[in-house]
Amino acid sequence: MKMYEEATVVSVKEIAPLIFDMTVSAKSAKEAVPGQFAMIYPKNPSTLLPRPISICEKSDDELRFVFRIAGKGTKEFSTYKKGDLVRILAPLGNGYDINALKGKKVIVTGGGIGIPPMLELLKTLKANGTEVLGIFGYRDSVLFLKEDFEKFGKVYIATEDGSVGTKGNVLDAVKEHDIDFDVICACGPMPMLKAVKNFAGEKGKDAYISLEERMACGVGACLGCVCKTVKKDVHSHVNNARVCTEGPVFDAREVEI
Repeated sequence: MKMYEEATVVSVKEIAPLIFDMTVSAKSAKEAVPGQFAMIYPKNPSTLLPRPISICEKSDDELRFVFRIAGKGTKEFSTYKKGDLVRILAPLGNGYDINALKGKKVIVTGGGIGIPPMLELLKTLKANGTEVLGIFGYRDSVLFLKEDFEKFGKVYIATEDGSVGTKGNVLDAVKEHDIDFDVICACGPMPMLKAVKNFAGEKGKDAYISLEERMACGVGACLGCVCKTVKKDVHSHVNNARVCTEGPVFDAREVEI
């Protein structure tokens, strides 16, 4: 169940250029599942809206966020020190269905700032006895979180410039290594998610994708993060769903992207 709370900053560090790793102590951590996110509220009154940031890792009493500085809000978060208080609303969204993935061969894949939320998913699936591996796409040789992922399973890398691993995107790595799978779980930029949806469809495989959208409230009230769906919503009777509540994780067959 989601809750507002004043979380306490445990640590903040820069792990790559403009990429920061922040851990907070939070009661809401106990309820979080892989694929969910939090709304984090800046203290600066001129920064009106909270920022949605995916949960990278969790324990019973801590949440870990890895984010890129993209504006005033995330810039502020990067300056926090141990002991600072930060207001959060968490956990939000639906997350991945871990039980539905059990007994299947699963590829966990992420691109860019869509990589961090896949760490908790890979870790949880591994602990659940699921056959899983990770494939992650980076722009260049700055491979943030790579060592974290390698603690929990086999990892393949794709880079746009070819400096590490497969030259190209995550699907190029799947093809290069001839990886067999039943399901792909993906988070990343929209072109990547479109490609994953199409690739899984061509192979007759399942794909679950986590959509990245701008959000103002995170609780479904503002309708600012609506995506187009194949089926009509039972309440509004239109082909829309709210990414913050019905998502961010969707069966790729159910969304039009």
